[in-house]
Amino acid sequence: MSNSIPLRGFGTFQADSSVYPPGTAKKGVLTALKAGYRHIDTAYAYSSGEIEREVGEAIRESGIPREDLFVVTKLHNTFHAPEDVQVGIDFSLRNLGLDYVDLYLMHNPYAYAKGPDFSTLRRPDGSGKPVIDLELSRKYPETWKAMAALIPAGKTPLGVSNFNILKTKRLIEETGIVPTANQVEMNPYFPQFELLDFCKANGIQVIAHCPLGGALSPSVTNREGPGPLEDPVIKSIAIAHGKTAAQIILAWLTGWGICVVPKSADPMRIESNFDMLFPLSKEEGAQIANLVGPRGELGMRNLDNRHHIGFDIFDEHVDQPA
Repeated sequence: MSNSIPLRGFGTFQADSSVYPPGTAKKGVLTALKAGYRHIDTAYAYSSGEIEREVGEAIRESGIPREDLFVVTKLHNTFHAPEDVQVGIDFSLRNLGLDYVDLYLMHNPYAYAKGPDFSTLRRPDGSGKPVIDLELSRKYPETWKAMAALIPAGKTPLGVSNFNILKTKRLIEETGIVPTANQVEMNPYFPQFELLDFCKANGIQVIAHCPLGGALSPSVTNREGPGPLEDPVIKSIAIAHGKTAAQIILAWLTGWGICVVPKSADPMRIESNFDMLFPLSKEEGAQIANLVGPRGELGMRNLDNRHHIGFDIFDEHVDQPA
Protein backbone atom coordinates (compact mmCIF):
# COMPACT_ATOMS: atom_id res chain seq x y z
CA MET A 1 0.00 0.00 0.00
CA SER A 2 1.38 3.42 -1.00
CA ASN A 3 2.35 5.86 1.75
CA SER A 4 1.88 9.11 -0.17
CA ILE A 5 -0.50 10.37 -2.82
CA PRO A 6 1.10 10.77 -6.27
CA LEU A 7 0.64 14.33 -7.55
CA ARG A 8 -0.34 13.08 -10.99
CA GLY A 9 -3.70 11.35 -10.94
CA PHE A 10 -6.20 10.26 -13.57
CA GLY A 11 -9.90 10.94 -13.03
CA THR A 12 -12.64 8.64 -14.31
CA PHE A 13 -15.85 10.65 -13.88
CA GLN A 14 -17.93 10.96 -17.05
CA ALA A 15 -20.17 14.02 -17.14
CA ASP A 16 -22.68 12.39 -19.48
CA SER A 17 -22.52 8.61 -19.61
CA SER A 18 -24.87 8.59 -22.61
CA VAL A 19 -22.13 10.19 -24.70
CA TYR A 20 -19.54 7.53 -23.90
CA PRO A 21 -20.13 3.87 -24.74
CA PRO A 22 -19.48 1.18 -22.13
CA GLY A 23 -15.78 0.52 -21.81
CA THR A 24 -14.72 4.15 -22.31
CA ALA A 25 -13.44 4.46 -18.74
CA LYS A 26 -11.59 1.15 -19.01
CA LYS A 27 -9.83 2.27 -22.20
CA GLY A 28 -8.96 5.60 -20.60
CA VAL A 29 -7.46 3.97 -17.52
CA LEU A 30 -5.44 1.52 -19.65
CA THR A 31 -4.10 4.46 -21.67
CA ALA A 32 -3.32 6.40 -18.48
CA LEU A 33 -1.49 3.47 -16.89
CA LYS A 34 0.53 2.93 -20.07
CA ALA A 35 1.42 6.66 -20.08
CA GLY A 36 2.76 6.37 -16.54
CA TYR A 37 -0.10 7.40 -14.25
CA ARG A 38 -0.25 5.35 -11.07
CA HIS A 39 -2.88 7.34 -9.14
CA ILE A 40 -6.38 6.41 -10.37
CA ASP A 41 -9.42 8.22 -8.97
CA THR A 42 -12.93 6.80 -9.17
CA ALA A 43 -16.16 6.56 -7.15
CA TYR A 44 -19.15 4.31 -6.59
CA ALA A 45 -21.36 7.26 -7.63
CA TYR A 46 -19.99 7.10 -11.17
CA SER A 47 -22.68 5.08 -12.93
CA SER A 48 -23.61 3.21 -9.74
CA GLY A 49 -20.38 1.25 -9.59
CA GLU A 50 -19.97 0.57 -13.31
CA ILE A 51 -16.94 2.84 -13.60
CA GLU A 52 -15.36 1.15 -10.58
CA ARG A 53 -15.80 -2.17 -12.37
CA GLU A 54 -14.14 -0.83 -15.52
CA VAL A 55 -11.27 0.58 -13.45
CA GLY A 56 -10.77 -2.82 -11.86
CA GLU A 57 -10.76 -4.54 -15.25
CA ALA A 58 -8.16 -2.08 -16.55
CA ILE A 59 -5.92 -2.61 -13.54
CA ARG A 60 -6.01 -6.38 -13.98
CA GLU A 61 -5.37 -6.19 -17.72
CA SER A 62 -2.52 -3.70 -17.30
CA GLY A 63 -0.33 -6.25 -15.52
CA ILE A 64 1.01 -3.52 -13.23
CA PRO A 65 1.66 -4.84 -9.69
CA ARG A 66 -1.04 -3.71 -7.25
CA GLU A 67 1.55 -2.30 -4.87
CA ASP A 68 2.69 0.14 -7.57
CA LEU A 69 -0.77 1.74 -7.84
CA PHE A 70 -2.64 4.31 -5.77
CA VAL A 71 -6.37 3.71 -6.13
CA VAL A 72 -8.94 6.13 -4.72
CA THR A 73 -12.69 5.63 -4.47
CA LYS A 74 -15.48 7.23 -2.47
CA LEU A 75 -18.33 6.49 -0.07
CA HIS A 76 -21.58 7.15 -1.92
CA ASN A 77 -24.33 9.32 -0.43
CA THR A 78 -26.67 6.38 0.22
CA PHE A 79 -24.19 4.72 2.61
CA HIS A 80 -23.97 7.52 5.21
CA ALA A 81 -25.76 5.71 8.04
CA PRO A 82 -22.96 4.48 10.32
CA GLU A 83 -24.12 0.89 10.00
CA ASP A 84 -23.96 1.17 6.18
CA VAL A 85 -20.41 2.51 5.84
CA GLN A 86 -18.85 -0.97 5.87
CA VAL A 87 -21.36 -2.05 3.24
CA GLY A 88 -20.36 0.92 1.09
CA ILE A 89 -16.66 0.12 1.03
CA ASP A 90 -17.38 -3.58 0.51
CA PHE A 91 -19.53 -2.72 -2.55
CA SER A 92 -16.66 -0.68 -3.99
CA LEU A 93 -13.99 -3.29 -3.28
CA ARG A 94 -16.14 -5.92 -4.94
CA ASN A 95 -16.67 -3.67 -7.98
CA LEU A 96 -12.95 -2.96 -8.24
CA GLY A 97 -11.94 -6.55 -7.58
CA LEU A 98 -9.42 -5.33 -5.01
CA ASP A 99 -8.64 -6.22 -1.42
CA TYR A 100 -8.07 -2.59 -0.47
CA VAL A 101 -7.95 0.94 -1.83
CA ASP A 102 -5.18 3.39 -1.02
CA LEU A 103 -7.53 6.23 -0.06
CA TYR A 104 -11.25 6.19 0.72
CA LEU A 105 -13.11 9.50 0.63
CA MET A 106 -16.51 10.59 1.90
CA HIS A 107 -17.77 11.80 -1.47
CA ASN A 108 -20.01 14.54 -0.11
CA PRO A 109 -21.01 15.98 3.26
CA TYR A 110 -24.67 15.10 2.71
CA ALA A 111 -26.77 11.95 2.44
CA TYR A 112 -29.36 10.64 0.02
CA ALA A 113 -32.39 8.67 1.14
CA LYS A 114 -31.59 5.10 0.17
CA GLY A 115 -33.81 2.87 -1.91
CA PRO A 116 -33.59 -0.87 -2.62
CA ASP A 117 -29.99 -2.15 -2.75
CA PHE A 118 -28.77 1.33 -1.73
CA SER A 119 -30.10 2.99 -4.86
CA THR A 120 -30.95 6.70 -4.74
CA LEU A 121 -34.58 7.59 -4.13
CA ARG A 122 -35.81 10.29 -6.50
CA ARG A 123 -38.39 12.99 -5.87
CA PRO A 124 -41.88 12.07 -7.07
CA ASP A 125 -42.19 15.33 -9.03
CA GLY A 126 -40.42 13.92 -12.07
CA SER A 127 -37.43 16.25 -11.70
CA GLY A 128 -34.99 13.39 -11.21
CA LYS A 129 -33.57 15.17 -8.17
CA PRO A 130 -32.56 12.98 -5.20
CA VAL A 131 -34.48 12.74 -1.96
CA ILE A 132 -32.16 14.10 0.73
CA ASP A 133 -31.89 12.48 4.16
CA LEU A 134 -31.66 15.75 6.07
CA GLU A 135 -30.99 14.16 9.46
CA LEU A 136 -28.06 12.13 8.17
CA SER A 137 -26.84 15.13 6.17
CA ARG A 138 -26.45 17.04 9.45
CA LYS A 139 -24.64 14.11 11.06
CA TYR A 140 -21.72 13.74 8.67
CA PRO A 141 -19.30 13.59 11.66
CA GLU A 142 -21.06 10.38 12.68
CA THR A 143 -20.47 8.99 9.20
CA TRP A 144 -16.83 10.05 9.50
CA LYS A 145 -16.43 8.22 12.81
CA ALA A 146 -17.89 5.09 11.24
CA MET A 147 -15.38 5.40 8.41
CA ALA A 148 -12.58 5.79 10.95
CA ALA A 149 -13.62 2.50 12.51
CA LEU A 150 -12.31 0.88 9.33
CA ILE A 151 -8.73 1.99 10.02
CA PRO A 152 -7.92 -0.64 12.72
CA ALA A 153 -9.04 -3.29 10.25
CA GLY A 154 -6.30 -2.05 7.91
CA LYS A 155 -8.73 -1.14 5.18
CA THR A 156 -7.47 2.26 4.03
CA PRO A 157 -6.44 5.84 4.87
CA LEU A 158 -9.45 8.15 4.85
CA GLY A 159 -10.32 11.53 3.46
CA VAL A 160 -13.19 13.74 2.39
CA SER A 161 -14.39 15.36 -0.80
CA ASN A 162 -16.23 18.64 -1.43
CA PHE A 163 -15.73 19.81 2.16
CA ASN A 164 -15.32 23.53 2.84
CA ILE A 165 -13.44 25.02 5.79
CA LEU A 166 -16.47 25.16 8.11
CA LYS A 167 -17.39 21.51 7.62
CA THR A 168 -13.80 20.29 7.83
CA LYS A 169 -13.31 22.19 11.10
CA ARG A 170 -16.46 20.64 12.55
CA LEU A 171 -15.33 17.20 11.48
CA ILE A 172 -12.00 17.58 13.26
CA GLU A 173 -13.41 19.28 16.37
CA GLU A 174 -16.14 16.70 16.95
CA THR A 175 -14.15 13.57 16.15
CA GLY A 176 -10.49 14.46 16.64
CA ILE A 177 -9.78 12.65 13.36
CA VAL A 178 -8.00 14.72 10.70
CA PRO A 179 -8.67 13.69 7.09
CA THR A 180 -5.69 12.53 5.09
CA ALA A 181 -6.96 14.44 2.07
CA ASN A 182 -9.72 16.73 0.82
CA GLN A 183 -10.67 16.50 -2.85
CA VAL A 184 -12.24 19.76 -3.98
CA GLU A 185 -12.81 21.81 -7.09
CA MET A 186 -9.64 23.80 -7.70
CA ASN A 187 -8.30 25.47 -10.84
CA PRO A 188 -7.00 28.91 -11.92
CA TYR A 189 -10.55 30.26 -12.17
CA PHE A 190 -11.44 28.92 -8.72
CA PRO A 191 -8.18 28.60 -6.75
CA GLN A 192 -9.67 28.43 -3.22
CA PHE A 193 -6.52 29.83 -1.61
CA GLU A 194 -8.09 30.09 1.86
CA LEU A 195 -9.14 26.45 1.81
CA LEU A 196 -5.70 25.48 0.53
CA ASP A 197 -4.03 27.40 3.39
CA PHE A 198 -6.36 25.78 5.93
CA CYS A 199 -5.67 22.28 4.64
CA LYS A 200 -1.91 22.82 4.59
CA ALA A 201 -1.98 24.17 8.16
CA ASN A 202 -3.79 21.01 9.28
CA GLY A 203 -1.71 18.52 7.33
CA ILE A 204 -4.51 17.71 4.86
CA GLN A 205 -3.45 16.94 1.30
CA VAL A 206 -5.53 18.80 -1.27
CA ILE A 207 -6.57 16.91 -4.40
CA ALA A 208 -7.97 19.08 -7.19
CA HIS A 209 -10.92 17.74 -9.13
CA CYS A 210 -11.89 19.73 -12.21
CA PRO A 211 -8.30 21.08 -12.37
CA LEU A 212 -8.80 22.19 -15.98
CA GLY A 213 -12.17 23.82 -15.36
CA GLY A 214 -14.18 20.64 -15.36
CA ALA A 215 -16.99 18.98 -17.24
CA LEU A 216 -19.71 18.40 -14.66
CA SER A 217 -23.19 16.96 -14.78
CA PRO A 218 -25.55 19.62 -16.21
CA SER A 219 -27.63 19.55 -13.01
CA VAL A 220 -24.78 20.99 -10.93
CA THR A 221 -22.85 23.12 -13.44
CA ASN A 222 -22.73 26.82 -12.59
CA ARG A 223 -20.13 28.61 -14.72
CA GLU A 224 -21.02 29.93 -18.13
CA GLY A 225 -18.49 30.89 -20.77
CA PRO A 226 -14.97 29.61 -21.41
CA GLY A 227 -12.87 28.08 -18.67
CA PRO A 228 -9.18 28.49 -17.86
CA LEU A 229 -8.07 26.40 -20.84
CA GLU A 230 -9.14 29.32 -23.04
CA ASP A 231 -7.56 32.04 -20.90
CA PRO A 232 -5.22 34.26 -22.99
CA VAL A 233 -2.66 34.57 -20.16
CA ILE A 234 -2.42 30.79 -19.78
CA LYS A 235 -2.26 30.37 -23.55
CA SER A 236 0.60 32.84 -23.82
CA ILE A 237 2.56 31.04 -21.08
CA ALA A 238 1.90 27.75 -22.89
CA ILE A 239 3.34 29.14 -26.12
CA ALA A 240 6.43 30.39 -24.28
CA HIS A 241 7.04 26.89 -22.89
CA GLY A 242 6.05 24.95 -25.98
CA LYS A 243 3.33 23.27 -23.92
CA THR A 244 -0.43 22.99 -23.97
CA ALA A 245 -2.67 25.16 -21.82
CA ALA A 246 -3.67 22.03 -19.89
CA GLN A 247 -0.05 21.20 -19.12
CA ILE A 248 0.54 24.74 -17.83
CA ILE A 249 -2.50 24.61 -15.53
CA LEU A 250 -1.53 21.20 -14.16
CA ALA A 251 2.08 22.32 -13.64
CA TRP A 252 0.83 25.40 -11.77
CA LEU A 253 -1.33 23.29 -9.44
CA THR A 254 1.26 20.59 -8.77
CA GLY A 255 3.78 23.36 -8.16
CA TRP A 256 1.66 24.26 -5.11
CA GLY A 257 1.88 20.64 -3.95
CA ILE A 258 -1.70 19.97 -5.01
CA CYS A 259 -2.59 16.54 -6.42
CA VAL A 260 -4.60 16.68 -9.62
CA VAL A 261 -7.01 14.20 -11.24
CA PRO A 262 -7.68 15.47 -14.78
CA LYS A 263 -9.99 13.31 -16.85
CA SER A 264 -10.23 12.69 -20.56
CA ALA A 265 -11.35 9.99 -22.98
CA ASP A 266 -8.90 11.18 -25.65
CA PRO A 267 -5.69 9.08 -25.67
CA MET A 268 -3.56 11.98 -26.93
CA ARG A 269 -4.80 14.30 -24.19
CA ILE A 270 -4.35 11.64 -21.52
CA GLU A 271 -0.74 11.15 -22.59
CA SER A 272 -0.10 14.88 -23.01
CA ASN A 273 -1.51 15.77 -19.59
CA PHE A 274 0.95 13.40 -17.92
CA ASP A 275 3.70 15.94 -18.75
CA MET A 276 2.97 18.33 -15.90
CA LEU A 277 5.85 18.20 -13.46
CA PHE A 278 7.92 21.10 -14.75
CA PRO A 279 8.61 24.50 -13.18
CA LEU A 280 7.01 27.80 -14.08
CA SER A 281 8.79 31.06 -13.35
CA LYS A 282 7.79 33.04 -10.29
CA GLU A 283 6.31 35.67 -12.56
CA GLU A 284 4.29 33.14 -14.56
CA GLY A 285 2.96 31.55 -11.39
CA ALA A 286 1.92 34.97 -10.09
CA GLN A 287 0.16 35.80 -13.36
CA ILE A 288 -1.96 32.67 -13.11
CA ALA A 289 -2.58 33.13 -9.38
CA ASN A 290 -3.95 36.63 -10.01
CA LEU A 291 -6.34 35.78 -12.85
CA VAL A 292 -9.34 36.06 -10.51
CA GLY A 293 -7.92 38.46 -7.93
CA PRO A 294 -4.99 38.34 -5.48
CA ARG A 295 -6.81 35.91 -3.19
CA GLY A 296 -9.10 34.36 -5.80
CA GLU A 297 -11.97 36.56 -4.64
CA LEU A 298 -13.36 36.91 -8.18
CA GLY A 299 -13.31 33.20 -8.81
CA MET A 300 -16.50 31.36 -9.69
CA ARG A 301 -17.38 27.92 -8.39
CA ASN A 302 -18.45 25.62 -11.21
CA LEU A 303 -19.78 22.84 -8.96
CA ASP A 304 -23.01 24.35 -7.61
CA ASN A 305 -25.52 21.76 -6.43
CA ARG A 306 -27.79 24.08 -4.43
CA HIS A 307 -30.73 23.63 -6.80
CA HIS A 308 -30.10 19.90 -7.09
CA ILE A 309 -30.10 19.11 -3.37
CA GLY A 310 -31.87 22.17 -1.90
CA PHE A 311 -29.12 23.79 0.21
CA ASP A 312 -25.60 25.17 -0.05
CA ILE A 313 -22.94 22.79 1.29
CA PHE A 314 -20.25 25.40 0.67
CA ASP A 315 -21.74 28.08 2.95
CA GLU A 316 -18.91 29.16 5.29
CA HIS A 317 -21.29 30.88 7.75
CA VAL A 318 -24.02 28.30 8.31
CA ASP A 319 -23.47 24.54 8.36
CA GLN A 320 -26.21 23.61 5.90
CA PRO A 321 -28.69 22.01 5.95
CA ALA A 322 -29.44 24.10 9.02
